[in-house]
Amino acid sequence: MNEPTVLIVAKAPVPGLAKTRIAASIGDEAAAEVAAAALLDTLMTATSVGWPVVVAMTGDLRKATRGDEIEAVLAGTRVVEQRGEGLGERLANAHADADAARGLIQVGMDTPQLKVSDYLDAGRTVELGSRVIGPAGDGGWWLLGLPDPSEAHGLIGVEMSQDDTGEKTELALGGDFVRLRTVRDMDTWDDAIQIADELPISQLAWAVRDVQIRLAADETPTDEAPIEAEVTA
Repeated sequence: MNEPTVLIVAKAPVPGLAKTRIAASIGDEAAAEVAAAALLDTLMTATSVGWPVVVAMTGDLRKATRGDEIEAVLAGTRVVEQRGEGLGERLANAHADADAARGLIQVGMDTPQLKVSDYLDAGRTVELGSRVIGPAGDGGWWLLGLPDPSEAHGLIGVEMSQDDTGEKTELALGGDFVRLRTVRDMDTWDDAIQIADELPISQLAWAVRDVQIRLAADETPTDEAPIEAEVTA
């Protein structure tokens, strides 16, 4: 098999900057912990496939939660800086910077539940010369595979994070796409809980359980101090 390149588009899990929708439910620090766990799971699965891995990163890992652990895993990959204004432009540039001569499979860090088989299915499709897309439950996509990565230039005109992003991506890039299974993106705290349930032995599951324990402790009522009766003369 001609090994395609796996491209992971990621953001450093810095508290206050990472997973702001999740942070609205559980706080900045906890959201960064969840994001870091999801990124680590994604990296570990992708690197275990055995294909070249390029990570297009944005943000400062020195300020990130579990930054040292993430950098240790990144040592086995090639890291490029994201560049461009909107997300579509940054994705297109990441495809170009990956310099993948044998095709490319791109994922993000919001689907840590992906299995090695998901990468293999996409890789076989790209090897056979077909485009492949993994539809997300919210109308976007979790994987994009292109035999010719230069075609990703068409992403520049696609508005991301919309309920029709998947459809518009296919139209913008032209041609037929092979569709993989539909997967849930980790956009909200409820998403994180559901995905963690699918992966009971994972960095994400451990992080979610830790956060749930802390949240439960914060909600536990404390015994109120007894009110002393007023003594009158």
